[in-house]
This record gives sequence, C-alpha cells and structure tokens, in this order.
Amino acid sequence: MKLNTIKPGHGAKRTGKRLGRGPGSGLGKTCGKGHKGQKARAGGYHKVGFEGGQMPLQRRLPKTGFRSRLALVTQEIRLSELNKVAGDAVTMQSLREAGLITSNIKRVKIVLSGELKGVKNVSGIKLTAGAKDAILAAGGKVEA
Repeated sequence: MKLNTIKPGHGAKRTGKRLGRGPGSGLGKTCGKGHKGQKARAGGYHKVGFEGGQMPLQRRLPKTGFRSRLALVTQEIRLSELNKVAGDAVTMQSLREAGLITSNIKRVKIVLSGELKGVKNVSGIKLTAGAKDAILAAGGKVEA
C-alpha cells in the first residue's frame, strides 16, 4: 500500500448539491429555498425556539425541579427505630430483617431522633455525629 493509492471507502463521500444549475438538476432557480420570505434570503434566519413573536414553548411551560436518582435507594433511620432490630449487631441485612428498610434500599443513614435502649454495634452504615455519640454513650461500637 502506498500513500498515493489510499482512497475513502465506496459510498463514504457524497458529492455536494449543485445549486442553481438549471431545472434539470432539481435544484435550479430558487435552489430549494422556495419563493421569497426570510428563509429564502441570504443570512436570513431566526434563533432556535423563535415563534414569530409568539411566546415560545420553552417559556410557556412551567419549570420543573430536580429529582435525585439516589433518593430512590436511600433512606434515613431514626435512632429509636434501632430498638426493633433483634440482637446487638446493626447491619443492612439486620435492618431488612427487622422490616425497617425494603429490599431496593442500598444506602442508609442513622439520625439522632428518639432514645436508644440497649447496646448496639453498628457496622457498614453511615451515621450523623449525634447518633454516633449516642450509640457510643450507650456502650455500643461503630465500624465504618
């Protein structure tokens, strides 16, 4: 193979439109732009979404907010709800077994709300600073 023999593949390059070359070409006279009007003029066009002065669609419709997809798989657990967990080990699995979270929940955070009865050892679950202090004060352990 030599550099002077390299060519693009068959059908990769299309010949450009030959505008204004007579009626036989299919693009003679007005060159496919129709008769008169703003779009027929050289440089004559409008910005995207412009509707001739009518209030554009993107301004007529109300704005909608943002919905985090992480919120679908995240849940908060109150400190008092940990009393429902059987045993002293609190993990994602034990929270599911206690019925505190559903099977689709993948992230949990324990927040300081209510009172903790008994010793709980939390592992693999995020906590707020207040919840962590309350668990440690009750004699439990916190593992990341």
